[in-house]
Amino acid sequence: MQKKVSYEEAIGLKYPEQVVILLVKDAEGKCDPVAIGWTMVASAQPPMMAVALGKTRYSLEAVRRKREFVIAFPAAAQAGDALFFGSRSGRDTDKLAERHAKTLPATAIDGVLLEDALANFECKLESETPTGDHVVVIGRVVASHRNADADGSRLYTLGDGTMGGVKKA
Repeated sequence: MQKKVSYEEAIGLKYPEQVVILLVKDAEGKCDPVAIGWTMVASAQPPMMAVALGKTRYSLEAVRRKREFVIAFPAAAQAGDALFFGSRSGRDTDKLAERHAKTLPATAIDGVLLEDALANFECKLESETPTGDHVVVIGRVVASHRNADADGSRLYTLGDGTMGGVKKA
């Protein structure tokens, strides 16, 4: 039996939800990481990934200007970084420097990879679609990287401000 409830009550049942970190260089060349929960694989051939960015967000401005970005799958141990990256603006904070996050140069775009992430995907902006208060940005994956040293525990949000890891069997 289904009971009619508010959207807010029903949508809370989607958790746990994956977390990704989008990294993009701003107009000054500073890399801005932002934690995102709204993400998906948009195509297998060619490989494409999508994220939803708030219309007023600094990271959306940077993606539109740069037209390339990295999507990283953070390890569970990166929960503190993800919380920080998602709660500060790159307009006035050098988030990578403040968190002492280790990066590596990207290989196919002008960007950086998160060294401790489980995987990094270098993307070229393919398209964008406005969706209410967000814009869905779709990137074509031009290079993929996997952390050979990671234990495989991926970061997820539980929806109440807490995060935890899920390990692939």
